[in-house]
Amino acid sequence: MNPVKQLSRRDFVKTGGLFVLGVSMAGCGRQDKPAITAARPADGPWSPDVFISFDADGTVHIISHRSEMGQGTRTGLAAIVADELEADWGRVIVEQAMADAVYGDQNTDGSWSVRGFMQRMREAGASARQMLEQAAADEWQVDVAECRAENHRVLHDASTRSLDYKDLVAAAAALPVPAPDTLSFKPSEKFRYIGKDMPIVDLDDMIHGRAGYGIDASVAGMKYAVIARCPVTFGRVKSFDAAEALALDGVRQVVELPAATPPALFQALGGIAVIADNTWAAMEGRKRLKIEWDEGDNARYNSDDYKAQLQAATRQDGQVVREEGDVTEAFANADVTLDAEFYTPHLAHAPMEPPVALASVTTDRCEVWAPTQNPQSIIKEGAAITGLAPEQIKVHVTLLGGGFGRKSKCDFVNEAIILSKSIGAPVKVVWSREDDIRHDYFHAPSAQYLKASINSENAVSGWLHRVAYPTIMSTFEAGAKHPAGWEIGMGAINMPYDIANVNIASAETEAKIRIGWLRSVCNIFQAFAVCSFTDEIAYARNKDPLENFLDMLGPDRHLDFSSFGQKGVDNYPFDTARLRHVAELAAEKAGWGRVLPGGHGHGIAVHRSFLSYVAAVVEVAVDADGRWNVPRVDIAFDCGLAVNPDRVRAQLEGSVIFGLSLAREGKITATNGRVDQGNFDDYPVLRMDMTPETSVHIVHNDALPAGVGEPGVPPIAPALANAIFAATGTRLREMPFGLQIAV
Repeated sequence: MNPVKQLSRRDFVKTGGLFVLGVSMAGCGRQDKPAITAARPADGPWSPDVFISFDADGTVHIISHRSEMGQGTRTGLAAIVADELEADWGRVIVEQAMADAVYGDQNTDGSWSVRGFMQRMREAGASARQMLEQAAADEWQVDVAECRAENHRVLHDASTRSLDYKDLVAAAAALPVPAPDTLSFKPSEKFRYIGKDMPIVDLDDMIHGRAGYGIDASVAGMKYAVIARCPVTFGRVKSFDAAEALALDGVRQVVELPAATPPALFQALGGIAVIADNTWAAMEGRKRLKIEWDEGDNARYNSDDYKAQLQAATRQDGQVVREEGDVTEAFANADVTLDAEFYTPHLAHAPMEPPVALASVTTDRCEVWAPTQNPQSIIKEGAAITGLAPEQIKVHVTLLGGGFGRKSKCDFVNEAIILSKSIGAPVKVVWSREDDIRHDYFHAPSAQYLKASINSENAVSGWLHRVAYPTIMSTFEAGAKHPAGWEIGMGAINMPYDIANVNIASAETEAKIRIGWLRSVCNIFQAFAVCSFTDEIAYARNKDPLENFLDMLGPDRHLDFSSFGQKGVDNYPFDTARLRHVAELAAEKAGWGRVLPGGHGHGIAVHRSFLSYVAAVVEVAVDADGRWNVPRVDIAFDCGLAVNPDRVRAQLEGSVIFGLSLAREGKITATNGRVDQGNFDDYPVLRMDMTPETSVHIVHNDALPAGVGEPGVPPIAPALANAIFAATGTRLREMPFGLQIAV
């Protein structure tokens, strides 16, 4: 099993005697990638690309610049490089990059790592391979076209000669790096790793307890901190008494952190920190703090009242974001109209590993160890807190015990930096489960109203969809009250049905607590509404739900939503044929239409998100008392080229568990500004005995790779709701559904 190391680009450069490629990042945005230029070493190891270096013995070090939280990024990106390099996987070591703009975008979110960097990783591997082939050709004095790399060797078939990579490192290091437009790439039929099942590189360490997560970070002289934060977002400390806390053995200091001010950004929330020799002492000390809070305006926030406000907003005209034809006329001329309201509450990320961070701040250095999805943001934030230059801040990225978007917002790291600077010693800030759930960047609650018309020919002639939810942009922009176009574009604006008259609108809403992106973001509630309402239309038309979906989808075509502010992604058209195919595949594999046992029902939901196409068929079993469980889920998935199918299956299986957790009992509420939930007893996640048999059916093709980590979540809840209706005749339009329904 390949070992994994932490590697700082700066440390790598400083070691001396290295062949290093200069890299230019224009803005470090998602449309940019490192450019390749050459430098020369005096001697020593060879680094033909910022993502690759060679030891003298031919060992290849491949740098993973994205965060690993179970999705397999560290393995997938390295496998792409190794494949183009024709490296022996047994001679590859994967290095975890530290935070550095030299690598491009390191914010690991949006199901973007492979699709955003596959070509760049191929270029890295191909450039090194071609240099090795050229070095061998020079050694043999033959045309490089006669040489080919294979499994860590370069071969000359005409003479049966071969050289191991270790024998070519020195000569290759003296060659110019080929320009990207001169590179040749392997055809897909010759891939050795890409598209093949591969165990993740961290597996052995995880199994044997050697894997390093944020909680495992430790340095000499480290103190532990636990923070009492105001239970109401943006509340402040009015006064406090720390005498009882300071009297406890092991408690060393009590420090006040400055309160955050809107917008939330990645600010530490503020509060009172107890600094101690161990976590237990810090937690016990926090219990003994006497704090009077100034709770502020958000103390009036009650989620039930807020829900009513959202629902009322969707019952009125809103800001139109997509309009085609005339829905008013379609409704007026309809034989049948139907409407429905849908609601989803706040949701918490609740990763198995709560936030944790270790920081060590001195007069000339700030060093951080954290399970972060967004390491470069820590450099910027750390510089602002400490006054140090960005190059004086080092960020070690540990493994993440789950993230789901929470750990891209590094308020917890800022807390550690503030406290370390304050006390002049390394500090590890530890969040409890209650801290995590009560002080999250919550997924927005959402109210949605849908209305459709069916004409005399039994065709759907009109579609109205209104949404109301606090925008994620409120976290970054004071006064942001309308969902951003990209939020409404996650399943609402880009509704794919072939309907002539469409009106989609959003309402103005003010956020009361911190709002953040959670796995699949707005696709969760918009897919729930659209896919559930589609099922209702099927019964209104007296059609089988699958037949109804395919009919509403219409003929195969590429959809363009650019006139509604939805910018497409180059080479990723919205292809309804691919959406159709996953629907038909999931239905086929689930045995759609077969006779099910009494109390059982099938439901289907189909959705495109993060450029991937997914369909889920859920089988539900409901007993006479309304208690339900899910014995089986079939999920068909088209993400283009699946770089590591084993990880794709794992991510889809995880998506089913995540989606069912939200659908069963996922609910965050607030009373007088305080979050009511605090642990897995009142914010449960799916347990093993509730987990269904899940069959993942990957559509294998050579289309460009698309997102994997998130798109499996959105269809699960609506497919379940549709299955419950098929089994019982009861419609569920509000999440979560609970463990028992009225029958």
